[in-house]
Amino acid sequence: MDKLVATAEEALADVTDGRSFAVGGFGLSGVPEVLIGALHATGASGLTVVSNNCGVDGRGLGILLAAGRIARVTGSYIGENKEFARQYLAGELEVELTPQGTLAERLRAGGSGIPAFYTTAGVGTQVAEGGLPWRYAADGSVAVASPAKEVRTFDGVDHILEHAITTDYALVKAARGDRHGNLVFHRAARNFNPVAAMAGRVTVAEVEEIVEPGQLDPDEVHVPGVFVQRVVVLTPEQAADKGIEKRTVRER
Repeated sequence: MDKLVATAEEALADVTDGRSFAVGGFGLSGVPEVLIGALHATGASGLTVVSNNCGVDGRGLGILLAAGRIARVTGSYIGENKEFARQYLAGELEVELTPQGTLAERLRAGGSGIPAFYTTAGVGTQVAEGGLPWRYAADGSVAVASPAKEVRTFDGVDHILEHAITTDYALVKAARGDRHGNLVFHRAARNFNPVAAMAGRVTVAEVEEIVEPGQLDPDEVHVPGVFVQRVVVLTPEQAADKGIEKRTVRER
């Protein structure tokens, strides 16, 4: 099946308010920025986003945050995004913080048809006991808190129950892909992209390089095309635009 779509805007033309998105990337590495820009252009709001973090100010998912399009985020940390922190503390944004490994496994489980799983991550903390602020009220009090999670003992060790995540859409970025949706990621840019791709009911991939079917070594494919519904090829300029979250220099 040929899954190529001419533009990112066309690939997301059916998005409406209130949809949920799993988004790949870590910091600014492997972030599907062209697709995020196209999502911003749809004007859709009230979005739920599942991503390791929520971009930085002015790039990645930070663009949607600044426009007030995101209603809820499930992620691992707030990072360097000051607007993310501001909206969360002001009660404008609901945020479910979850351990990073747990988040990855919840996405992978969703894509694998596993409804839930037990893990030791978070045992003995508020992750298990509940009470983590999901949303603050305007006066700074906690308006919505995380619920307590089921605890079960296996071989004498406590584990907590975590539920899988599936989303309406997934947005990912790959280094190479083919018309069938098979994807290969480049080193650290792989990060959350494979599990995000698995979790989306409609997965859209932006790729830096398109190759003909059969040119990808099957042993090198990170995400098989069965998980991908739409593929957008980046222009050379788009592929070359790779932000650096923190630039460091030293005197010689």
